[in-house]
Amino acid sequence: MLFGRKQRSIDKLLVVEDEPLVAFDTEHLLSEQGFTVVATVDRVADAVRLIEGGVALDLVLVDVNLADGSGIDVARAASQRAIPVLFVTGACPVDAEGVAVGCLAKPYTSRDLLASIDAIESWVEGRKPARMPGGLRLFGGGSSMTGLT
Repeated sequence: MLFGRKQRSIDKLLVVEDEPLVAFDTEHLLSEQGFTVVATVDRVADAVRLIEGGVALDLVLVDVNLADGSGIDVARAASQRAIPVLFVTGACPVDAEGVAVGCLAKPYTSRDLLASIDAIESWVEGRKPARMPGGLRLFGGGSSMTGLT
């Protein structure tokens, strides 16, 4: 398509965030940028229910510290279904590499969040990311990369 947006391989996103303002801003930003935010939830149980229910997802953005538990449990559920996970958190968990493609450190800018999704999309397409935003750490392989090669 001439002068159109390129087709994304990452479009359908699940946002798991229990800070209302961060959740609202993230959903608004992603929607404005043309992503499909399948759901924004603030509880581990709700996120796991969506993932295990077979909702089509291309990427899960999840905070680690949630009111009802750990985002690591969300990442494990997504990993079992070969859905990539990006932790968006103040402190990347030690065992994150086994269940996620990377961590984006809070606080982050809108630009860094979008660039992080682009970097993961490059991996999905087998390309080296063009830009690595500040605060993003991508992991090199393992079960977290299922579906990304």
